Amino acid sequence: MDLTYFRTFREVARRKSFTRAAEELGYAQSSITMQIQKLEREYNVPLFERYGRELRLTVPGESLLKLVVQMLDLYDQSKEMIASQVSGTLTIGTINSLAAYYLPPYLHQMKQLYPGLNIQLYPDSESSLMSKVKDGDYDIGLLLDRYPANNQLTCTKVREEPLVLIAPLSHTLSQQTAVELGDFHEAEFIVTEEGCIYRGMFEQLLKDHAIPLRIGFELGNLETIKQCVMNGLGIALLPHIAVQSELSAGKLAQLPFSHADLRMDLQLLLHPKKWMSQPLQSFIQLLTSEEQD
Repeated sequence: MDLTYFRTFREVARRKSFTRAAEELGYAQSSITMQIQKLEREYNVPLFERYGRELRLTVPGESLLKLVVQMLDLYDQSKEMIASQVSGTLTIGTINSLAAYYLPPYLHQMKQLYPGLNIQLYPDSESSLMSKVKDGDYDIGLLLDRYPANNQLTCTKVREEPLVLIAPLSHTLSQQTAVELGDFHEAEFIVTEEGCIYRGMFEQLLKDHAIPLRIGFELGNLETIKQCVMNGLGIALLPHIAVQSELSAGKLAQLPFSHADLRMDLQLLLHPKKWMSQPLQSFIQLLTSEEQD
């Protein structure tokens, strides 16, 4: 028997009226009548009787109501208990900068919400990440790219993420009040690995303005890149979240340079037919609501 019928029965008993129960539950009165009639056929007894204009429970109806209240209370308790003890696995694919500098506080919140949840975080390349979200290997993907990152996936823009050029404090360009593209003719850069989206954006920008990209070092680790910049080995382009603590501490200089083509959006990627588990819904809500605040 559908629990909806028991909820309807409980509401009619509380309101002592089919009409008021229908208004409270948002059903048509005919639907309320039909559900009570089905219950009466199921138990083969009348559940309500009329005394003039007043609707009362029959003796069998009173007995059933006591059981129904217990049943519905137990059902509601079971939902709360299971929701607070969700287990299973949440698989997240992302890029190194987000894995290291953006996600940890949110992962901590998820473990507080779902202590039994197994969270698997996989730093990956952008192309591999999108492919694995399509194939279902990752429940969700997070990356930095221009929105939308992929038209075959459901992309949700969380926020715009600035890209910044960082330099040693002693670098000549860090002493300028403004830096133009032409100032990069003689500059030496420390770059991320090939295939990195924001490296590609910067290379294309320099190419469009006939400025050669002089690569001193090509490194795959963001912490190594920052250390090399701090030691005077070159300039680097990185997401602001990856360098904000060093900039605040005065360990690195942010060059006074910006360009409309150097724009990234932090976005969530989901398969269009992905089943939304409660932990996955909570994770998405955490990410999007915090940014809106």
